[in-house]
Amino acid sequence: MSLAAILLDSSPAGHMLRCEKGTPNAMLPSPTPSDQPIARLPFYRQLYVQVLIAIALGVGIGHFFPETGVALQPLGEAFIKLVKMIIAPVIFLTIVTGVAGMKELGAIGRVAAKAFAYFLTFSTLALIVGLIVANVVHPGAGLDIDPATLDAGKVAQYQQQAHDRTLTGFLLDIIPGTLVSAVADGHNILQVLFVAILFGIALTMIGERADPLMTVLESASHAIFKLVSFLMKAAPLGAFGAMAFTIGKYGVGALANLAGLVATFYLTSILFVLVVLGVVARLAGFNILHLIRYLKAELLLVLGTSSSEAALPSLIEKMERAGCRKSVVGLVVPTGYSFNLDGTNIYMTLAALFIAQATNVHLSLEEQILLLLVAMLSSKGAAGVTGAGFITLAATLSIVPSVPVAGMTLILGVDRFMSECRSLTNFIGNAVATVVVSVWEKGLDRERFAAAMAGQPLPPTPDMEEVVSA
Repeated sequence: MSLAAILLDSSPAGHMLRCEKGTPNAMLPSPTPSDQPIARLPFYRQLYVQVLIAIALGVGIGHFFPETGVALQPLGEAFIKLVKMIIAPVIFLTIVTGVAGMKELGAIGRVAAKAFAYFLTFSTLALIVGLIVANVVHPGAGLDIDPATLDAGKVAQYQQQAHDRTLTGFLLDIIPGTLVSAVADGHNILQVLFVAILFGIALTMIGERADPLMTVLESASHAIFKLVSFLMKAAPLGAFGAMAFTIGKYGVGALANLAGLVATFYLTSILFVLVVLGVVARLAGFNILHLIRYLKAELLLVLGTSSSEAALPSLIEKMERAGCRKSVVGLVVPTGYSFNLDGTNIYMTLAALFIAQATNVHLSLEEQILLLLVAMLSSKGAAGVTGAGFITLAATLSIVPSVPVAGMTLILGVDRFMSECRSLTNFIGNAVATVVVSVWEKGLDRERFAAAMAGQPLPPTPDMEEVVSA
């Protein structure tokens, strides 16, 4: 099944869960024939082709007509705002209906524990990979930059934002002002996640009395995912505007001076995805390249907008379509956007050592371990905003005094281009995590997943809230 056909479908296949009539917290199957074999759309009507063409046009406009490219910024910003508008209700409805359908409260804690174990393992591994690559390649060696000659004022705003980020503040910020404000404001994914889990648990505890409300929530879920399909039609326009602005403002020439750092980061991220995540995928029984192909339109959208959050609603829908259990998707994807940032973690340690090498600052093994530990804490919650990885780097360097924060001015000009790679790696990492946790929970429909990875029409949606035989 083509991606465009999936996105234009009237309701998300695999989103509704089959169960027998009269079962508490029943989730009805989709009433539309979205799982039936359909003809492939012409290639020019497929979303990933349209987004790819839009990105190419954006690069051309930004390069040859930079002023026009900068003026097109509102197109990209408008699309990202449209997507962010629906992120909170998508997460809330997905998690509430998924958690309420698990029926056992212990299952919620089990899924969360497995997800966080995965996040901690591979986020830490990504930080270590960045350190190792920086020590082997030495991308900043030979620049001989005097920190006193750097204009710290250029990164002052990032330092201030980083100063406001504390562990206590981060944890307290998860609790919203009111139950409704988390979803109404929609600015903090973790607040929405927190409220949705509590609400889903409450529905589970009241049993059959929750059935009328569950019916309403399921209907609302249909409507929201229909809205997602509708908004994705504007993805090419958003990618065009965002890419034209990036090239028009920063220029391809900005890459020339720091081509070594950018190339090292991109190559490291690619190897991390293909080798590290590739091995994880193989152990879980699937091919990482097939998953990338399945998510190609979303990846192109992330590339065009430099924000993995732009494709979050589509990722939730696509992973459910592929046969991942709804409750697992609802818990893993949103939390992964704050706690499973492989691309951001590689960037932080690699960029920190680049700055140290460029300014002739030698970091001992103990100082590098301190850098690693600080980065593990400061990297949380950096996925949603374009360029947030730069703020996270500022937070890390502010606590590690050996590396001059002013050195961040060296990479300020190319950070936007590195942001794209960070977002892509974060996105792929969360997709892999969702499948892996689904496998661990025996909540992956293997037949459906294999069909999705092969690009075939999907079989009828099974009851994914029942334990799938291994």
